[in-house]
Amino acid sequence: MEAFKKWKTIAIASILVAVISLGGLCYTVVRSGSAKTGTQAAPTTEQTAAAGEQAATGEQTAAAEQTSAETQVKAVDANEMLSLWNEGAPAREALTAYMEAITKEGSPDFIPVENRIAVFDFDGTLFCETDPNYFDYTLLVYRVTEDPEYKDRASEFEKMVAAKIIDQNTNGTKYAELPVEHGQAVASAFKGMTMREFLDYIQEFKKQPMPSYEGMTRGGGFYEPMLQIINYLKANDFTVYVISGTDRFICRGIMENSPLELPNSQIIGSDETVVAGLQDGADGLDYTFTQGDDLYLGGEFIIKNLKMNKVTVINSEIGVQPVLSFGNTTGDAAMCNYALSNNPYKSLAFMLCCDDLERENGNIKKANDMYKLCEENNWIPVSMKNDWKTIYAEGVKYIGKQAEEPAAEPAAVEQPAEQPATEEPAAEQPAAEEQPATEEPAEEQQEVLDNAA
Repeated sequence: MEAFKKWKTIAIASILVAVISLGGLCYTVVRSGSAKTGTQAAPTTEQTAAAGEQAATGEQTAAAEQTSAETQVKAVDANEMLSLWNEGAPAREALTAYMEAITKEGSPDFIPVENRIAVFDFDGTLFCETDPNYFDYTLLVYRVTEDPEYKDRASEFEKMVAAKIIDQNTNGTKYAELPVEHGQAVASAFKGMTMREFLDYIQEFKKQPMPSYEGMTRGGGFYEPMLQIINYLKANDFTVYVISGTDRFICRGIMENSPLELPNSQIIGSDETVVAGLQDGADGLDYTFTQGDDLYLGGEFIIKNLKMNKVTVINSEIGVQPVLSFGNTTGDAAMCNYALSNNPYKSLAFMLCCDDLERENGNIKKANDMYKLCEENNWIPVSMKNDWKTIYAEGVKYIGKQAEEPAAEPAAVEQPAEQPATEEPAAEQPAAEEQPATEEPAEEQQEVLDNAA
C-alpha cells in the first residue's frame, strides 16, 4: 500500500512537470510568432517610405529631363544662333533644314553623333583671306625684311621668297612655285624656336594693324557669321575640324586667344618638321626623348595641305568621312567632293563667294566663277554680300585695297632642288590657286571639274 502511494506521488509530480514544460513551450511559440509578425510589418513601412522617395525622385528626374530638353531646344535655336545671317539666305536655309533632318531620331536622315563631322578651310572661309596676301605670307615678309632680330640673318633663299611675295602684292605677279617655296622659307626662318616661342611670336604679329581696315588687327580677321556656324554645329553635337593650307602651327597661333575655340587636335594644316633639343640630327628611330628636353621647329618643310592632300589628311588624322564641308576655292574642291561622294549619310558642301566690295576685299569676277562652279558641282554658294548682315567684328570698317589684283601669268621659275614640285599638288597661288578656277591654268580647271563629277 505504501508502495502504491509512493508511485502515485511520483506520477502526479511527473504530470505537473510535463504540464509546466508544455505551458512554457506554448509561451515560447506564441512569443516567437508575435516577434515574426512584427518583423514582417516593419519592412512594409520602409518599403512605403522608399516608394515615396522613388516617386519623388522620378518626378525630379522627369522635371530635370524636361528642363534639359527645353534648354537643348533653346541652345540650337537657329534664329538665335545664326542672327548675323539674313533671314531667307539660301545657304542658311539649306543648313537649318539639313540640321533638322539629321538630328531628329527616327528620321531616315538621322546621323549618329560620332559621325557628325564638319571640316572647314581657314583662309577665306573663316578668316580674312588676303590683305594684301595670306596671313602666313605676310608673317614671312615681316620676319625676313623687318624683324630687327632676324632680318640680318635671313638666308638668300628666304629673301628671294619674300621678294616674290612683295612683287605679287605690288604688281600682281604670279609664281607657280611660291606655295612650296613659302613653306620651305617659313620652316627655315623659324628653325630653332620652341613651340611656345613660335606661338608667342605669332601673338605679337597678330597685334599689327590690318592695312585695309580700321579697327582690325592682323589677328582679328574672323568672319563673324562663320563663327556662328561653328557654334551652331557644336550645339548640334558636331565635331569641327579646320583643314587649312596654312602651316599647322601658324593656324594654332592665329586661333590661340581668338573667338574660334578649337583644340589643337582639331586644327590641321601644312606641316614642317619638329625635333627635340638634344636630338642633334639623329634620326627619330635612333633617339629617345629625354626628360627635361623640349620640342623645336626642325627647319624642314614636309607638305602643302591643299587639294587631294586635304582628303588624305582627313582620312589619316580624323578617320571619319565628313558630312559637312566648307571652303572658298578650288584648293578646297577635293575636300568638298569627298564629303559628297559615296557618303552613307546625308551630306552638304558649301563654298564662300567673295562678292562683297563694300565691307571686304571682294572680287566680283572670282565670285561669279565660284557661283558657276557651285552650280556645276552641287556645292551650295554662300554670298558674303547678300547672306550676311555683317562680316567682321563690331567697329571694323573697310577702307580700301592696298594692292592691285594679281593679273599676270605665273613666272617660269625653276622649282628648288630640295623640294621637287612633283611631291606637291599643282601650286596654290594667293590670286589663283586660293581663288576660283578661272584664275588658274585651264588644265587645272578641268581637273577640278573632273574630280567633282
